[in-house]
Amino acid sequence: MKKINGKTITQWIQTHPIIETIIHTEETLWLNPKYQTFESVIKNISLTLDDVIEAEERLNRFAPFLMTVFPETKPSSGIIESPIVEIPSMKKALEQFYNKKLGGDLLLKCDHLLPISGSIKARGGIYEVLKHAEGIALDSGMLTIQDDYSILAQPCFKELFSQYSIAVGSTGNLGLSIGIMSAKLGFNVFVHMSADAKTWKKDLIRKKGVTVIEYNFDYSLAVAEGRKQAEADNNMHFVDDENSTDLFLGYAVAALRLKKQLDELGVNVNEKKPLVVHLPCGVGGGPGGVAFGLKLIFKNNVHIYFVEPTHSPAMLLGLVTELHDKVSVQDFGIDNITEADGLAVGRPSGFVGKLLEELISGVYTVEDQHLYKLLSLLVDIENIYLEPSAVAGFPGMMKLENDKTASQHPTHIVWATGGNMLPDSVHQENYEKGKSYL
Repeated sequence: MKKINGKTITQWIQTHPIIETIIHTEETLWLNPKYQTFESVIKNISLTLDDVIEAEERLNRFAPFLMTVFPETKPSSGIIESPIVEIPSMKKALEQFYNKKLGGDLLLKCDHLLPISGSIKARGGIYEVLKHAEGIALDSGMLTIQDDYSILAQPCFKELFSQYSIAVGSTGNLGLSIGIMSAKLGFNVFVHMSADAKTWKKDLIRKKGVTVIEYNFDYSLAVAEGRKQAEADNNMHFVDDENSTDLFLGYAVAALRLKKQLDELGVNVNEKKPLVVHLPCGVGGGPGGVAFGLKLIFKNNVHIYFVEPTHSPAMLLGLVTELHDKVSVQDFGIDNITEADGLAVGRPSGFVGKLLEELISGVYTVEDQHLYKLLSLLVDIENIYLEPSAVAGFPGMMKLENDKTASQHPTHIVWATGGNMLPDSVHQENYEKGKSYL
């Protein structure tokens, strides 16, 4: 009889009955029994708000460079940020779709519109590459912190960076962000792509001069191979989506900016009107960093929910079993096959799971057909095109109806994690698939 950490699957189900629903790949909602107040948890976490502010300052230093090499960042003065929009029509459509009244307001955080690589990965991924480049340039004596960083676009810096390499394992969007930014700076870049990575993503980064290495296995192998490659080369930096503090802090900067955006919209966040944020989750780095940043800013007045596909509930199983990265969905006989390619991860980040295990409010899962229906609905109602994984947060309002936040008047934020870089033909195909399910 197969055992997972000394227990059979039957024994796991006896102690955690929700595991049976997860194994049957049914949609499920798990409310975190270990959830604690922000004040009691933060004492045991070494990362602080100062670390996030330092990351934001570094991104600000790079703004002149980004404006120089990516003209699309000029309107935002070289800051990689996305709008947040009110979508009341979509809320009405969801009420009809689910045939129930949904409490609270609904906002969409449009990370699919992030400049350069059109997904949430433009935050952490690009930040880590820029931090690495800054370190090399400062060590070389060719750059000082006081300089105007637009000088980094000069050929002498490209020549400097060409002596170094960057590697990453990815299901798609992180590879895009790392690949585009690293190649622009002049690094040699290797992106190790899992079997579920979409062909158009692989083609796009190859066009940018990136070496793409493909595997017929899932994300975990792509990461392991990338790590192995970097260990054999002293001049190669590995971007570790599972364990990187730099990636995590790059994502966390989103919270500082979201606070300003909500102030501008006149959205008050308090005990009676909390924020409820729905974050699609793959390995956990992106949503984890954003969640941590939001907790630093809004403390107990923000409730974070991660969302995963029913066939890739990696973070959910890691948290329920408390095994984190010591367990995979395959251990429980789940296939990790989903159309939500950015979320097709079988083993979660232990770093993120352990850091947030008392700070996130819960996790829920959504099945692929449901994602396609919501994708088409969003196009029909708001004319907004996302990729399947980016609509994962929309069912949250309905799923949390009976939760403690439902008695208040929360502001729900659905984090739209990607989709802007999809070719029109793929958008159309996704839309038609959703219409056929509807």
